[in-house]
Amino acid sequence: MRRRDFVASLGAAAVISPLPIAAQQAARRARLGILIYSTPERDFNTESFLGGLRELGYHEGQNVEIEYRFAEGKPERLPELAAELVRLKPDVLFSLGGDVTPSLSKATQTIPIVYAMSADPVQLGLAATLTRPGGNATGVTFLSDQLAAKRLELLKEVAPRISRVAFFWNPTHADNELAGAKRSAAAIGAELQLIEIRGSADLGGAFSAARQAGVDAIYVVSSRHTVANLAPIVDFATKNQLPLAGGWGAWAQAGGLVSYGPNVGEMIRTAAAYVDKVLKGAQPGELPVQQPTRFELLINIKTAKVLGLTIPESLLLRADKVIE
Repeated sequence: MRRRDFVASLGAAAVISPLPIAAQQAARRARLGILIYSTPERDFNTESFLGGLRELGYHEGQNVEIEYRFAEGKPERLPELAAELVRLKPDVLFSLGGDVTPSLSKATQTIPIVYAMSADPVQLGLAATLTRPGGNATGVTFLSDQLAAKRLELLKEVAPRISRVAFFWNPTHADNELAGAKRSAAAIGAELQLIEIRGSADLGGAFSAARQAGVDAIYVVSSRHTVANLAPIVDFATKNQLPLAGGWGAWAQAGGLVSYGPNVGEMIRTAAAYVDKVLKGAQPGELPVQQPTRFELLINIKTAKVLGLTIPESLLLRADKVIE
């Protein structure tokens, strides 16, 4: 489904800087295909990517043509939409999400693909290794081996009495968080209660399982389906007086107690930089998959007060953002 009016409005609202690649304007416009799981209205990461392209001097209608396909939350449509984009023969394909990219990868082994995802591209078979992915695809992943352990350590630091933590996760999401969380839980003397959330239909059962297990905290693994249900998950934590730790800033901003992880917008702009490199001749298989190197700690003081918790001053000083 094309959404040209939406994208045109985004471009018109942007502050356009002088083009550093003005010499290329007379040449053939670059052609980019973008595959999105949901819709532009619901996927704010689309604007981060387009903003990254603008920062690099790419402006739709001037020196780049963009074809969009939106699955509107229907995963069964992804193969069909991927095939449509491939038939258009763009110079580069871009995808958002580890559940989206495999459809593009199956549709073409020749057109370069750049992706941004919270999943592990090696587990998904999209890369031979992170340092040298091979094939026709590369991009960024929000994963880092240290994150799960650090989030549980932070949760224990802000809520020292926790002992039984609900681990909300999607087992079909290719990531490394469970193994890291298990090691960290053992080190801090906490027990993990594994509770699956594969979609909105699982929320009621997940909340019931958490109550029945008598959990005293929540750790949420960020994936498309947990983030899509961010509001009800945070609401459940709030109503049940449960400190919640999430992977991205959105969790703390929505009312969770703490979040620790990469700046997703920055990572997606890094993916835009990879599109630029590929358009200039770089081979995707030789570009290492980028992982986050900078992490942001957000603490919600308002939530801490509701939970009756006092955040150590030393931790507040380490926070990148304190929400009051």
